[in-house]
Amino acid sequence: MIAASRASPFRKIRDVLANSRAATAPRPGYTVRMKTILAPIDFSSGSDSVIAAAQLLARATFARIVVLSIVQPPIVTSDYGPMLENIGEIIAVSEKTVARRLKQLVKRLATPELPVVSVQLTGSPAALILAQAKIEDADYIVMGSHGHTALYDLLVGSTTHQVLRRTSCPVLIVPPSIKKAERPKKK
Repeated sequence: MIAASRASPFRKIRDVLANSRAATAPRPGYTVRMKTILAPIDFSSGSDSVIAAAQLLARATFARIVVLSIVQPPIVTSDYGPMLENIGEIIAVSEKTVARRLKQLVKRLATPELPVVSVQLTGSPAALILAQAKIEDADYIVMGSHGHTALYDLLVGSTTHQVLRRTSCPVLIVPPSIKKAERPKKK
């Protein structure tokens, strides 16, 4: 795993990729299979950093980006049985919102040099990320280290951890961004 510097989270990634760019550049007369980068996002505060890292990697490796967003149905226990009627409506509204945001994101990111497509699914995030990585024949998965609350991760498990344990392709984990006001002071 590439450690990110606090001053510039993507500096080391840029340096490594810049040095390897010449080796991965397509040669005249050769057909090169375009690499695929799967970037699962949840539109949380860390999603922008995930997209930035995926763009950087895609440009350096001449890859396309598949932005994946998964609508996760709420976890319901039997105590909330009477509320089950509204779950379908909640999921439908979430799917509609995610579809609109994905469309905007692809429109903002895609260029002739950087193909970007989106995929929207509903269900369990870890299983669907792994399945989509196989479908897309992903060369890399770029994902955030945090998405849910610590309580959710404790009860259900971190999606990132589940993907790391079960995937067969390299995973680039993007830490949450550090705002200037939150940076630790140097002594």
